[in-house]
Amino acid sequence: MASANKNLSKYDSSMVPNGTSFRICLIVSEWNHEITNRLYIGAQKTLLKHNVLPENIVKIHVPGSFELIYGASKAQTQNFDAIIVMGCIIKGETRHFEFIANAVAQGIKDLNVNGKSPVIFCVLTDDNIEQSFQRSGGKMGNKGVESAITALKMISI
Repeated sequence: MASANKNLSKYDSSMVPNGTSFRICLIVSEWNHEITNRLYIGAQKTLLKHNVLPENIVKIHVPGSFELIYGASKAQTQNFDAIIVMGCIIKGETRHFEFIANAVAQGIKDLNVNGKSPVIFCVLTDDNIEQSFQRSGGKMGNKGVESAITALKMISI
């Protein structure tokens, strides 16, 4: 794993664009809510830290990670500067994990290729719940923070 021993949530704030004029949609899966809420809080705090106005941060809930694709496709029609999709898919005893993780990744890729605003992938695909906790505010940082920084940088392209 490329980030096995790194906390990628530490970054140089001076390298992040000012978000004062940005409008960002955070689409959050309700499945594994304890994890996805931690991702959301990390992203929201980071966006606010970089001057995105509270009223320009819109949160939309969808039932699960698979539904993030549809939510993001709808959000792309609503003049957001960026969209962040947040989910948590934990490997189980069946191949369901593989199908969902692959479908979500491909769906978000397609939206980035064909859509008018960037869709940032903040979907954890972990072997167990402990890994998810470590990547949503634990020793591995918070992928929500990283997704917010990514969104701000992508808007500026």
